[in-house]
Amino acid sequence: MLSIETNETKKGMGIHARRILAYVVLILVSFLCLFWFYVLFVNATRSHGELTKGFTPIPSTYLLKNWQGVMAGTLPIVRGMFNSLFVALCSAALCTYFSTMTAYAIHVYDFKIKKFMFTFIMAVMTIPTQVTALGFLQLVSDMKLEDNFIPLIVPAIAAPVTFFYMKQYMESALPLSLVEAARIDGSGEFRTFNTIVLPLMKPAIAVQAIFTFVSSWNNYFTPALILHNDKMKTLPILIAQLRSADFLKFDMGQVYVTIAFSIFPVIVVYLILSKFIVQGVAMGSVKG
Repeated sequence: MLSIETNETKKGMGIHARRILAYVVLILVSFLCLFWFYVLFVNATRSHGELTKGFTPIPSTYLLKNWQGVMAGTLPIVRGMFNSLFVALCSAALCTYFSTMTAYAIHVYDFKIKKFMFTFIMAVMTIPTQVTALGFLQLVSDMKLEDNFIPLIVPAIAAPVTFFYMKQYMESALPLSLVEAARIDGSGEFRTFNTIVLPLMKPAIAVQAIFTFVSSWNNYFTPALILHNDKMKTLPILIAQLRSADFLKFDMGQVYVTIAFSIFPVIVVYLILSKFIVQGVAMGSVKG
C-alpha cells in the first residue's frame, strides 16, 4: 500500500514538474514573440537621430511628430491602408467561401475523376508564385487590368492550401448523413451548403480567413508587379518606397511608425476571430 502511494506521489510530482516546464517554455516563447512588437512600438516613438544611436527600451516622445511627417509626405499611406484592407477582405471572403465549396464537392459527391481532381489541386500547391509571374503579368497586361485590384482578388479564390484544410475539417465535422437528411427534406444543394454546411464550418472558416487576410495584407510581390499608380498601391509597396527614399528624405522613425500603423488591422482581425483558432485547428487535424 505504501509503495502504491509513493508511486502516485512520484507520478503527481512528475506531472507538476512537466506542467511547470511547459509554462516556462510558453512564457519564454511568448516573450520572444512579443518583444519584437515592443521594439517596433518603441522605435516608432523615436526620431531618426535617436535611432542611429542604437536601441533603448525606453520610449521617446516623437511618435506624433513621426506620424505628422508621414502624413505630410507625398505617399498616400492612409489610402494605401484602405487599398490593402479592401483587397485583403475581398480575398479572405472569396477564398474561404469558394475553397469551402470546392472541399464540399470533393467530400460529398462521388464521381469518376474525384481522386484525380484532389491530386491535381494538391499538385498546384507545389508551384511557386514566382514561376508563373511572367505569364500572369503578360495576361494582366493583355486584359488591360494593370492598376486594378481584380488581378489581386480573383486569383486568391484558387487556394489549394485552404481547400486542403477545409477538406480535412469536413472529414471530422461534416457527416454525410446530415447532407442526405437535408436532401430528403427537400433542401437544394446550394441551400444545404449555405445554411447547413457553412455554419458547421465556422471555426475552420475563421482560421483560414485570418491566414488568408494576413497573407494578402502582407503581399508585396504581386501588387508590385501590377500596381504602378501611387493611389492604387497597397501598404507594403508604400512602406518599401518610404524605406528606399534618398538619403536626404529618409527618416527611419517614419518608417517604424508606418509599420506599426500597418499591423493594427491584422491585430484587430485576429482578436475578432481568435476564439475560433484553437477549435478550428484541433478539429482540422483530426480525421474520423
